Amino acid sequence: MRAMLLVNPKATTTNHRTRDVLIRALGATMDLTVEETGYRGHAAHLARTAHADGFDVVAVLGGDGTINETVNGLLEAEDGEVAAERPALLVIPGGSANVFARALGLPNDPVEATGLVLEAVGADRRRTVGLGQAVWDGQSRYFTFCSGLGYDAEVIRAVEGLRGTGRRATPTRYVNTALRHYLSTDKRHAAMRLTGPGVPPASGIFMAVVSNTSPWTYVGPRPVCPTPWASFETGLDLLGLQRLGLPTMVPLLNQIIGARDTLPTGRHLVQLHDEKEFTLTAERPVAFQLDGDYLGEVETVTFRSIPNALQVMA
Repeated sequence: MRAMLLVNPKATTTNHRTRDVLIRALGATMDLTVEETGYRGHAAHLARTAHADGFDVVAVLGGDGTINETVNGLLEAEDGEVAAERPALLVIPGGSANVFARALGLPNDPVEATGLVLEAVGADRRRTVGLGQAVWDGQSRYFTFCSGLGYDAEVIRAVEGLRGTGRRATPTRYVNTALRHYLSTDKRHAAMRLTGPGVPPASGIFMAVVSNTSPWTYVGPRPVCPTPWASFETGLDLLGLQRLGLPTMVPLLNQIIGARDTLPTGRHLVQLHDEKEFTLTAERPVAFQLDGDYLGEVETVTFRSIPNALQVMA
């Protein structure tokens, strides 16, 4: 089995020694080519190259951002190609949250996760997962677990700014940044409205979470599940907030933090489950993120479910 391993040398939770051990373990079971990512978009380029060169597997040692780039590189092929015709994806968590890897059932520890994925390789054990796709301003991009418009994307933007100064993206930093940003965010002028084929329209939305699976994210070991019914085997889910005040936020946080399988309830929530397509439109530019990667400000984004898009070894 020919595999290309994409390694993010700046991955948050691994060091050079750990990466060497994991590479040797993978190389003992596969014909392995190792490539380090060096710039934004490099993982997508390497994944396209692996696809074109006929590799059987593209493995990633990195965080959700590197995985997202890799997935987009793998899917940039001719229309009509099915998942079985692409290289399978193999994931080893190396980032700060590792939401996609954990949603697949992998441990958050890269060494433990490597043991499990090697078992999957030995048994040729694969699963086919669906993806989400966002289309905006003439661009499109796939996402593995979530997208967001509004407040959550603003928090990610702020944390990325801190990372640019050399600070690590720890769970504590995300929480502290979210709290500080909440105190200053506009809680009176909602910008967004929801439309779509067969979707009940809604307006006055401050923040929208679009999910391809659950959890949405983690606070340390604790999952955060605003859309607990979302899965790789169904369409897209959405939770929109029409209020950001404490009477709405405090009960909501109590309902979504922790492993839960019941939908949150509240007067000012907009919810969708298992949808093929919908659009969020804003009266003014709002912050936008995909898989925890801040992509700037947008006014209109259409979200689509792409079923059976990718094979994953897990």
